[in-house]
Amino acid sequence: MMKAILAGAVAGMLIAGNPSYAEEKAGDAGADAFRKCMACHQVGAKARNGVGPVLNGTIGRLAGTHPGYSYSAAMRNSGIIWDERTLTRYLRAPREVVPGTRMAFAGLKDDRELADVIAYLKRFDGGGRKVN
Repeated sequence: MMKAILAGAVAGMLIAGNPSYAEEKAGDAGADAFRKCMACHQVGAKARNGVGPVLNGTIGRLAGTHPGYSYSAAMRNSGIIWDERTLTRYLRAPREVVPGTRMAFAGLKDDRELADVIAYLKRFDGGGRKVN
């Protein structure tokens, strides 16, 4: 019995230390955190623009450029390339980072929640396919 408990604990430590496992768990937590975004945004293969643009392939994309979405002039002219740092700042306080944005969301204040949402967005390429 003790060997089984010890073996399970060791296996758990090995799995938890695996970066892909940690990223997957962050993605799962991100799916929960992303629920706050779903009133306006979609991700995935069947995602469509709505109140806000589709967020597939956000990381590395120039702000205000997702096809078929009518962005504010402030967003189109922001010059922002979305990376983890800029997304963190923006998701914390959208109107401070891009004054004049139409995004009415007040922002995410919890650091873990911010990281989880970004990890989740990183899972979708520009076509909405999961990449990890």
